[in-house]
Amino acid sequence: MISNDIELAAEIVKNEGIIGFPTETVYGLAGNIYSTKAINKIYHIKQRPLHNPLIVHIKAIGDLDRIAIEIPAIAKILAQKFWPGPLTLLLKKHPNVSELITAGHQTVAVRIPNHPVALALLQQLDFPLAAPSANPFGAISPTTPGHVEAYFKEKLPMVLDGEACKAGIESTIVGFKGESVVIYRLGALSKEEIEKVTGPAILFNKEENAPEAPGMLSKHYAPQSTLYVTDNLSECIGRFSDKKIGLLRFMQHREEQNIKHQVVLSPSGNLKEAASKLYAALHELDAMTVDIIIAERFPDHDLGRTINDRLERASKQ
Repeated sequence: MISNDIELAAEIVKNEGIIGFPTETVYGLAGNIYSTKAINKIYHIKQRPLHNPLIVHIKAIGDLDRIAIEIPAIAKILAQKFWPGPLTLLLKKHPNVSELITAGHQTVAVRIPNHPVALALLQQLDFPLAAPSANPFGAISPTTPGHVEAYFKEKLPMVLDGEACKAGIESTIVGFKGESVVIYRLGALSKEEIEKVTGPAILFNKEENAPEAPGMLSKHYAPQSTLYVTDNLSECIGRFSDKKIGLLRFMQHREEQNIKHQVVLSPSGNLKEAASKLYAALHELDAMTVDIIIAERFPDHDLGRTINDRLERASKQ
């Protein structure tokens, strides 16, 4: 059920239920972080491995001390600059935060979402919400309430309607090792924007069986159709001349006989616009009767770097 009833959504999560939850990045599966029953429901509904931690969503910077301890000064500066917004901080967890949320780690991922509906809901609660993306584990992240409804149907009592997500791609996760600032996951806030505040940051690329932060597994965000990412569209399209192709491009439409459907993310060349439309485009292409999806690689800077990260993870076989 898709609804804009914030009071009903609050009642569901107060009673240890799970809802579809809008943010500016993607929709989440939200539950009370202090309810073991609710957190287990999130993992079960999403089919998410227990070794993959969750992100905690709070309503104000003043709540951060309830979630994290020994917070570095640079983390507080980043929070003041970018919250509410698509920045998740990876910090030493408060003892009251369950290791079920942190997947056994002593760090917790936390952010304030920049979405009026999400914040209105959080204002009605005396607890934060854990909210990983509202898709079955490994599938394309949802950016509309309809995506969530299509994934889970009767498994969720409610999807809180926040319309289409404006950022359309997950938050950037930033942690701290000694004096170093570490970007654990590229996201809707670019590396360049973070480095304007922090100076040079380390991009963490290690693949792990027990990831330190959400969204670090090598295969993720994947459509049902096989996805190929290429720097050479002509060669890749020619290689699959016997296939019906769905094509994902940055700026320009392309005519080829075996291209059955295509999406151009930003004719004006705006990387922010392209990032905001990426998952919706993958959902659209996946719903078409195509054999494969071919995506062109994006310029590898700013949010183009984030888009390439998502496409590469989605194309892992």
